[in-house]
Amino acid sequence: MTAAAAGTRADARWRHLGVSVVGLVAACAIQNGLPFLTVALRAEGLSLAAIGLLVSAPTAGLVLSLLAWGAAADRYGERLVLSAGLGTAATATTGAALAGTPVATGLWLLLAGAGSASVHAASGRLVLGWFPASQRGLAMGIRQAGQPIGVGLAALTLPRLAADGPGTAFAALAAGCAGTAVLIAVLVRDPPRPARSPGAPRPASPYRSPLLWRVHAASTLLVVPQFVVAAFSFDFLVRAAGWSAGTAGTLLAATQLGGAAARLGAGAWSDRAGSRVGPMRLVAVAVAVVVGALAVVAVLTPDVLAPAAVAAAVVLAAIVTVSPNGIAFTSVAEQAGSAWAGRALGAHNTAQNLAATVTVPLAALLVESGPGYPAAFAVGGLGAALAVGVVPGRAVEASSRGALRAADPAPSR
Repeated sequence: MTAAAAGTRADARWRHLGVSVVGLVAACAIQNGLPFLTVALRAEGLSLAAIGLLVSAPTAGLVLSLLAWGAAADRYGERLVLSAGLGTAATATTGAALAGTPVATGLWLLLAGAGSASVHAASGRLVLGWFPASQRGLAMGIRQAGQPIGVGLAALTLPRLAADGPGTAFAALAAGCAGTAVLIAVLVRDPPRPARSPGAPRPASPYRSPLLWRVHAASTLLVVPQFVVAAFSFDFLVRAAGWSAGTAGTLLAATQLGGAAARLGAGAWSDRAGSRVGPMRLVAVAVAVVVGALAVVAVLTPDVLAPAAVAAAVVLAAIVTVSPNGIAFTSVAEQAGSAWAGRALGAHNTAQNLAATVTVPLAALLVESGPGYPAAFAVGGLGAALAVGVVPGRAVEASSRGALRAADPAPSR
């Protein structure tokens, strides 16, 4: 390969990664940004229960459609799936902006979540296909940074856009998805896939090996501390530590940048280590220690610790708990191979979202009707501790990689 050709391929890699990040930003603004419209929805006369259903509608659509989008990406390619999914999300969010009743709004938001779910299943395949193994951890970490960026942009823009009602905010979300769908259609090209000889059997399911199951399970357990910290840090700082709502919100918004940096750092570390599961286990240990320490801090708040010390513990936990996401996604994509990556990533996201759906209300019961914040944070630390034992070892990873290379060689880049 000439130097010019190599440079062209490198440019294509980073172009596709950039588009993947933009797609994730647009999708996550819909999936995770609606809580910032709570005040505007209250002004429309909706009860808190009704608002809760509307806010959760995109997540429900995401869970219901992830596996289907993954199978479609495996069969039809990333470009078509991403464009169709974000186009669907744009249409549905436009419908939500124009809807006249809460029921209609909820149904449109359910469809918007289902359409935007395509990004989670297909954009990871782009990283797998366009980047060599030595760069995938960093690339997937950069891709995963699109999630906090999307949430941060939603926090900054949606409340202002909804000053005269949520319709304008929904229209802005629709415009973001529509623009991204066009960008993908113009700039994205499906990566080459390994050619199959005529009559050759289809690639075997990667789920015959326990490795992929264990990565799914460990990541699902690591969702518990992530969502306990994400869901209750604000309330803990305000109610227990005495912070003002504005100051606590600003502090937690700033941690999104730290979380994005942590994902990038963990991904680059896994590239240098030549392993995904080794760093993933060590990060799980760190999560268990940090969130366990936060539970102790909660016991000592406010009688012993100053508000600044409490905030430091919360910020550290908020950053550390999101750091393993990119490593796990990279491991799943690599172990599944090009023929199964879409379905495997869809299954991975489905398990994580189901775990998050269960974790938050159960932790809320502990906070409101049980022992309080220390117990909720302790449950998060326990989830991470269990994940440490579930993460597969490097020997299992190396054996699985060898079998995968023989059956599904990566395209040369």
